[in-house]
Amino acid sequence: MLRRNPSSRNKTVNHQNKVMTNRREVDFDIQQELTRLQEMIYESFHIPLTRWTIIDEAKLIDQLDLIGNKLPNSIRQALMILEQEEQLLTEAEAYAQQVIQSAKQQAARILDETRIIQQAQQETNQLRQQVQQDCETIQKQTVAEMEQLRQLTTAEMQKLRQQSFAESQKLQEDADSHTDRVLTQLEQELNSMLNVIRNERWGFVKRVKSFIFL
Repeated sequence: MLRRNPSSRNKTVNHQNKVMTNRREVDFDIQQELTRLQEMIYESFHIPLTRWTIIDEAKLIDQLDLIGNKLPNSIRQALMILEQEEQLLTEAEAYAQQVIQSAKQQAARILDETRIIQQAQQETNQLRQQVQQDCETIQKQTVAEMEQLRQLTTAEMQKLRQQSFAESQKLQEDADSHTDRVLTQLEQELNSMLNVIRNERWGFVKRVKSFIFL
């Protein structure tokens, strides 16, 4: 009967668990920074009776830079995870080769060589298929989650950009309105002063004429 090496099998399982743990750590790190970005928005001063929120631009830019710096690191970690997956597949294939070799050695000593080899090959193929499926699943999940994270980050940045533009537009309109009011008031005051000067001028002219004709 074919015997498996428990230590090799345990090593493969431990390696696979390590890959899954690393991927979860990458996901948690990025999600934590995005959560912090949302908290910054929620904690910022909201203008009453409006949809506008005043956000500290420096803190916002720092947080976006931090997320931008995290993304390349996350990509590098994802690539490392893929390399670990390839290593896991290589180790599984090496273990499969050991199983086949052990089956051949035992088949030389017993009469039922064909049955033992077929059994070993079947177990090896099943193990290879299972490992391959696990690796493909991990790879697909990693790619899908990275794409989802990219889309989420892009949407958040676009939303913040639109919100900042709208707030800047509102501030510009308020400044233009205030300037117009100030200039209108100044114009009215100047016109009033001009009328006073004109009245004083005509009064002076009349008094001079009256004095001349006397």
